Amino acid sequence: MSFAAHKVLLGGVSDASGFESLISEGEVDPDDVIAIVGKTEGNGGVNDYTRILADQAFRSALLTLGTRSTSEVEQIPMAWSGGTDGVISPNAVVLSRNQGSGGSNSLSRMAVGISMSEPIRPEDIGRPEMVNVMAEGVLVAMENAGISDPSDVHFVQTKTPLLTMESISDAARRGKTVFTHEPLESMAISNGTAALGVGVALGEIEMPRPEQIGHDLDLYCSVASCSSGVELERGQIVVVGNAAGAGGRFRVGHSVMKDAIDSAGVYEAIREAGLPVSDGPLDPDLEGRIIQIFAKAEADPRGVLRGHRQVMLNDSDVHHHRQIKAAVGGVIAAAVDDPAIFVSVAALHQGPPGGGPVAAIVELPDD
Repeated sequence: MSFAAHKVLLGGVSDASGFESLISEGEVDPDDVIAIVGKTEGNGGVNDYTRILADQAFRSALLTLGTRSTSEVEQIPMAWSGGTDGVISPNAVVLSRNQGSGGSNSLSRMAVGISMSEPIRPEDIGRPEMVNVMAEGVLVAMENAGISDPSDVHFVQTKTPLLTMESISDAARRGKTVFTHEPLESMAISNGTAALGVGVALGEIEMPRPEQIGHDLDLYCSVASCSSGVELERGQIVVVGNAAGAGGRFRVGHSVMKDAIDSAGVYEAIREAGLPVSDGPLDPDLEGRIIQIFAKAEADPRGVLRGHRQVMLNDSDVHHHRQIKAAVGGVIAAAVDDPAIFVSVAALHQGPPGGGPVAAIVELPDD
């Protein structure tokens, strides 16, 4: 059993033609697809319905071109992150499981595991209950991937519910309180709580106290990439790591961008995945070998970048999420000569303040 990763571009919010071409050309069997992680061109906010449209298009393709039932396709995690600010191009990475090894086992290769958590109640978002739910889900996904050592996990993508006025009112009717009454703020809180669950599962951090969630920025996970939205009630979890004997030609590595312009962190993730790169222009021989770069980003809450004053947190016209996404997207796109990358914001508890985790999936040359 081996795993593969393929990137396709989106020509519109409901465009799955690139995905369909992968299937028609025999690159991917629709019944082998286990997860999809992508960027859509919406506003990235609570009301970003481009995520739902993309989700519907890709699930429809799986139903039309594959043999799985509707209920089976509904269980496939699809983590859509809205917002392609700046130079970022809408895209999706299709993760699949293959029957053949496709390569030598001399080096551990990429392995992918998924899980779906129990429903997450609105009153649990930002609370230890959600941390526990997500930690349990990560352990299940690791087992499904055949990964036993947490150090072999390099990227964990989650998608969790956030708070809406409807879910806030539902909690109140049941006599429950919620972490915040601001839906947009709840996006960061949901992401951060999920990240803490990932960190607890992997042994990076201890179980946080309630008062640390959303406040103690020294608590973070170095491999979590967490998104949230209105389109689901459960936590979707995709664990990507390396496992001996997995076979195939793909590997994953990770690092941490210390700040928004830390391109060295990007190159370090690529090197850890197995491609020899320097901290500079890529060798032309590596063209097509970097399948995707995944990164989380956040405006530094201290309002500085390498000693220089930053003002995006003071901007009342353009939200800082959009500014930092565009900035980090430009840095990474320039580093790898590819604008079809994955940069997500609301990075609470994901990497250090002002920085964030970065992961690279690469395709290695045949041995």
